[in-house]
This record gives sequence, C-alpha cells and structure tokens, in this order.
Amino acid sequence: MTTSKESLTTAGECASHDQDLLASCVHCGFCLEVCPTYKLTGDENNSPRGRLRLWREEAEGRLAQDPWTDFYTSECVGCLACESACPANVPYGTIFEQVKHEHVAAKRSRPPLVLRLAALLAARPALFNLALWPARLLRRTGLLTHRFLFAGRPAVVQSTADYAKQLMERHRPTGPRVAFLTGCLMEALFREINFATIRVLIENNVQVVIPPEQGCCGAFQEHTGLDGVQALQARNRQAFDLSEVQAVVSNSSGCGLALGKALAGRLPVRDVLSFLGEIGPVRRPRRDGAARVYVDLPCHLIHGQKMAGIPASVLDATGYQWELAPQARDCCGSGGVYNIQKPENSREILARKSAFLNEAKGDPVILATSNHVCMMQWNSARSGGLVHRPYRVQHVIQLLDPGEDLTVHKTASPGGK
Repeated sequence: MTTSKESLTTAGECASHDQDLLASCVHCGFCLEVCPTYKLTGDENNSPRGRLRLWREEAEGRLAQDPWTDFYTSECVGCLACESACPANVPYGTIFEQVKHEHVAAKRSRPPLVLRLAALLAARPALFNLALWPARLLRRTGLLTHRFLFAGRPAVVQSTADYAKQLMERHRPTGPRVAFLTGCLMEALFREINFATIRVLIENNVQVVIPPEQGCCGAFQEHTGLDGVQALQARNRQAFDLSEVQAVVSNSSGCGLALGKALAGRLPVRDVLSFLGEIGPVRRPRRDGAARVYVDLPCHLIHGQKMAGIPASVLDATGYQWELAPQARDCCGSGGVYNIQKPENSREILARKSAFLNEAKGDPVILATSNHVCMMQWNSARSGGLVHRPYRVQHVIQLLDPGEDLTVHKTASPGGK
C-alpha cells in the first residue's frame, strides 16, 4: 500500500497542529482553582495543566502510554471552567474531546454498555423516542422514580413538532422566525420542557419551525468519546439549512454548544433564554412572596458558549424572587455523562454545591437552571441524601410558561411587554 506525499504532508501538519495546541499552556496555574477534580484531590495530574502535560509528553514520545494517563483523562468532568480562567486561551475542550476519542478508538478506555447503547439510540431519534415511550408514560403518572428523574408530566404520544405546528396554526405569531432544536433525551423523556419552550416563544410572538430531519447534536458522542460525531453534524447541517429563519434556538446549553459547532458559519445557534432576553419576554404576574428561586448556571452555557449567564430581564420576568445560587458558576458534577461514569466524584462535587439548599430561605424553594442534564444532577441531591428539605428542580423556561391559555403579544416593543 502506498501513501501519497500530499497525505503524508497533511498528516504531518495535523500532528504538528495538535502538538502546538498541547504546547500552548503557559503553566500559570489559574486553572487549578476552578477545576473541580483538582479541588477534590489536590493532585496536579488531576488538573487541566497536569493533563495537558501528560498528553503532550505522550504526543512527543517522552512518555509511554500509561494507565495513569488514562485514569487522569477519565477523571476530567469536561466543565470547561479552565477555558474561562485561562489567560493563554488554550482550547482545552477541543483537545480533551480529541484525546477521549483517541483513547476509545485505541481501546484505552471503553464507555459502559448502557452508554454505548444509549449513543446508538440517540443517533436514531424515532427509535429513541419509541424506546422511551414507557418511561414517558410512567413519568407522567408519577410511577417512575429514579435519582435523576425530576417531577414532570411529558406528553406521551404527541411530539414537539406536532405541538408546535398546532400552536403556530392556532396563534399565527408574526415576529422573528427561529428553528428549534428538540434534542434527544429532552424530546424522548423530558418533553414537557420542549412544550413549555414552544408556548413561551409563541407567546412572545416568535415563529417556530421544527426541522423534521434534525437529529442528535453529537454532544453524547463527544462526552463519551464514541464515533459518529461527524455524521451527526453533517445531518444537522442539512436539516438546518434554512434561509427563512434568523437563528436556531436551544433550551439545553450542552446541545446548543454541540450544534453550534456543526452550524458554525452557517446559522447562529442561540440559547433560548438569551434570545428571549434580547426581545424582552412577557412578564408573569408577581408570584407568592414566600417562594424563592435559586439560579444555577450550566457550565456549557457560561464556559462553553461563553455567555455571561441567564439575562436578569428573563429571570425578573418569571415573577419570582430570585438570586444566583452560591457557587452558581461552578460545576455541579453532571458533566454530560460524568455522573454515570464517575458517580463518587460527581456526588462529592454536588455535595459542596447543594449544601446551601438545606438552609435556603423560601417556601417553596426552587432550584432553576437551563440544562436538563444539570436538572437531573440537582434532583439527585435529594434522592442521594445530600439535601434533606423539600425543593423543586425546574428549567427557567418553565417559570416563564403561560400554560395552555397563552395569548400572543404581537404589539409589544423590545425591552418589555
């Protein structure tokens, strides 16, 4: 078998580029104080700086492949807080995803069978939705209990696409036109959040399109190091090739980050709460004064998408008294699938973050965020015995939800309605 000079040159350029990325760390140590695994262990190798050093030494041939390198790679949550702290702008997330894929391909690591099966299903939306039909039914009736399953009543049969079409025909909004990413697990299990998102958008006079051929954003494969990301990205580039929409909106920060990579340079992918903050959301009436909302900021929103947070105008529009949760910018330990692969670490990270709920003021106390995987993690603080008082876990979009009696505000001006 022969190899062309051109392919050798390309391969050499790629290897050189990868080593350049690995060498871009200036060893300042700013990442240490924000890294959840370094804060847990105090181990330099269990930090972004330490992992980059191990990966670089392997790439340069100065360190043989070693189980300890594999271990420290698997310990990373992937929260990307180090990217926000890094003065040298090291693209740690990109490097980390590449290393994970290389380790899985070389059989240095192997995701659990349940995650490999879930990845196969997530890449086939129709099959995934069918497989989780019983779970939606049991969750709607309240009979399905699991440490990750927060309360909710998802539609069992009707899809988000059908629901959006129904409301669009009924209310005929005339404002900006967006495409909506329904997501994999969100659509298959937590569909009520999608429905609430559709209602909020249409109430705010936003036209909503659901591309029928959309698929998994690829975040699951990125989290696990499994193959298939490029194929999923190509599918979504074709599905979201829509000239008549201004943006794609997502109600899951991790999914929004992954889809943004696929559609980069083609169509902006926006977090739905950020989008609403720009147009000025309809305000809910003032809520019960005793209730208190504590807002947690997903890592893939602030560190991945580089957003400042959830707009205050959106949180004010919920009608609740609200404040940022303590350590709101720190990782909760969910990390996509990290809480399944590294449950002990994940629980310890969450224990530190969730302790405030035991003494938090409010009745009821609501922990609100904008990512369903984070919601699952926060729910486990109750079932795992970390929080001993009642509290609710909700998506911020649910706090804005007008319910089925929504009225479209077509004459509102930006900045308030």
